[in-house]
Amino acid sequence: MASNHQPAPPSFDSYAAEYEAALAKGVSLSGESSDFFASTRIEITRHTLRRIGFTPTFAMDFGCGIGNSVPYLLETLQCQRVIGVDPSQASLQIAAQKLTDERVQWCVPEDWRWDDRADLAFCNGVFHHIPPDHRLDAFRWIHERLVEGGCFAYWENNPWNPGTRWVMSRIPFDRDAICLSILESKRLIEQAGFRVRVSRSAFYFPRILKGLRVLEPWLSRFPLGAQYWILATKPSNGRP
Repeated sequence: MASNHQPAPPSFDSYAAEYEAALAKGVSLSGESSDFFASTRIEITRHTLRRIGFTPTFAMDFGCGIGNSVPYLLETLQCQRVIGVDPSQASLQIAAQKLTDERVQWCVPEDWRWDDRADLAFCNGVFHHIPPDHRLDAFRWIHERLVEGGCFAYWENNPWNPGTRWVMSRIPFDRDAICLSILESKRLIEQAGFRVRVSRSAFYFPRILKGLRVLEPWLSRFPLGAQYWILATKPSNGRP
C-alpha cells in the first residue's frame, strides 16, 4: 500500500532568502554560475531520455527549493506541466514569485494529490540532506508518484571528488550534509523498486580548463566528477 508519509529533507526556511547568494559563493570556485550547472544537468537529462526514446510531459521536481531547475524542465525538456515539491514553504514562496507560469504548481509533500502521477521525477542535490535512515522511504515516495514506465533522473554531489567537498564546506546548508556514494544511491534506488538504466558522472573540469570538457563524455563512466547522476525507470506491468 502506498504511504502518505514523506520523510522530507529538513526545512530550508531559514536559508531560503539567502539560498541564491550562498550557492553562488560555493560554486564560484568552479568559475561557473549556478545557472550553468542547472542548465547542463537538464541538457544531459534530455540527451539521455532521448536515447531511450522517452519524452516526458509531466515532471515532478523533488526538493525543488527556490525553483532553479523548473525553467529548464519547461524549456529544455518541454514539459507541459511541472510540480515543484519541497517541505520549505519559504522556498516555495520565493519560487512562485520568480516563476509565474500556468504550467507550474508548487506544493509541500503532504499536499501532493494522489490522483496525480508524473511521468518524470527530477531530483538534484537533495538526498544528502535527508537523514540516512529516511532515504529509502523518500525514494519510495517518489516511486509511488510516478506512472508505470516513468523515469527518475537523480543527481547528487559526489563524495569521491575533493572539489565537491570543498565547495560544500563553503555553503552553510551543505557543511554538515552526509553525502551518498553512487553505489549507495544505486542500491537504495533499486530497493525502492526502480530499475537503474544509466549511471554516470559529470562536471570534471572548472571553467579555467573548459577546453578539456570535450573529454567528459568519455570520462563519465568514471565516478570522479563533481556530481553523478542516475537514470532509473519504474517497471511497467510488472516487467523490469
